[in-house]
Amino acid sequence: MKLKGKVAFVTGAASGIGRRIAEVYAREGASIAIADLNETGARAAAHNITANGGTAIAVAVDVTSETHVERAVAKTVEELGAVDILVSNAGIQIVKPVEQLEFEQWRKLLAIHLDGAFLTTKACLKHMYGAKRGGSIIYMGSVHSKEASLLKAPYVTAKHGLIGLAKVVSKEGAAHGVRANVICPGFVRTPLVEKQIPEQAKALGVSEDDVVKKILLKDTVDGEFTTVDDVAEVALLFAAFPTNALTGQSLVVSHGWFMQ
Repeated sequence: MKLKGKVAFVTGAASGIGRRIAEVYAREGASIAIADLNETGARAAAHNITANGGTAIAVAVDVTSETHVERAVAKTVEELGAVDILVSNAGIQIVKPVEQLEFEQWRKLLAIHLDGAFLTTKACLKHMYGAKRGGSIIYMGSVHSKEASLLKAPYVTAKHGLIGLAKVVSKEGAAHGVRANVICPGFVRTPLVEKQIPEQAKALGVSEDDVVKKILLKDTVDGEFTTVDDVAEVALLFAAFPTNALTGQSLVVSHGWFMQ
């Protein structure tokens, strides 16, 4: 039980990577706030954890709203007693070339990824610092935190930005025992990725099979997708690590797509 007695606030946790991280944290003894814009999905994810003997609550939150975020984190502390771990995972994808990208689309994606990361970090740090229990801030980056791809200007920009934020938070949080790190997965076959396969096929004039084999997975060592379990195990490592020795880092989990 590596996280026994800890409380985790996980955004975008109604499905995909976020949901699996929440499940693994619960397995390891943490109480979980399933924070998601999809309140129905959040309730289902929380119910799944409680049905298996864990502790979880569903928290409806728009991560781009400071009011929403502050209320959601306050509710978590009120009902679960603390907040020790933040996983800033909420995100979307928009696939378009720069010259066709609408400014509102650019702003929407950056707001969810970057504003959301900032607002949840700010809200959680206040409680972490006040409680003097230390803590772990984990941002869901991407291989696109390190590399660029066609048609993904706002996503690549946002994911690069998370590394900068993590480095600053790691320096500011060190005196309070708070660490900050970034997970950088390769392509994980979540609904977010499933959606962009036909979008890329249409934009590039190729088949969906070619998008998978020749674009998404072409630079991996084995032609395999990263799994939600792969990512969740790294999230567990970052959450459970006991000292400031592991902070300000970004770890790529991509079947060798990007090698540092």
